[in-house]
Amino acid sequence: MVSLRTLYEHTQRICLYLLKGRSFSGYDLSKENEMLEELRKIRQLLEPKPAPEPPPAPKGIRAEFMHFLSEYKVMGLAVAFILGLYLGALVQALVNDLIMPIITLATPNISWEAITVGPFRVGHFIGAIITFVIVAFVIFILVKITTKLGIK
Repeated sequence: MVSLRTLYEHTQRICLYLLKGRSFSGYDLSKENEMLEELRKIRQLLEPKPAPEPPPAPKGIRAEFMHFLSEYKVMGLAVAFILGLYLGALVQALVNDLIMPIITLATPNISWEAITVGPFRVGHFIGAIITFVIVAFVIFILVKITTKLGIK
């Protein structure tokens, strides 16, 4: 392979010969031919390749619908949505039935949902924050486990 520096020097020398009107007799053109061949290979590699033809569109409403389901992974999205709903309900039950009673035991004679500041139900909001943090943590653990298992 010819270096760019050598290519530049030979190109410059050829240009000077052409500008001065000198002939190339006695000048070894084999290196220039080699460089020109390298330049042709580089040009061929840099030319954009034609885009592959798109697959033919499915014909008929049933085929289009099946293509839509498989292309956009609608069934996987529906399953994830349904599981997410029930996971949210499960975590909500965990917070309301297990964690908040522990907080109630730690703060006797105070109902955490009844804590208010003016017209604002701060206790209920704190419960929602705790629920959110637990849901986020459970999702984090699930993603970590599925990543270790190689599931994307």
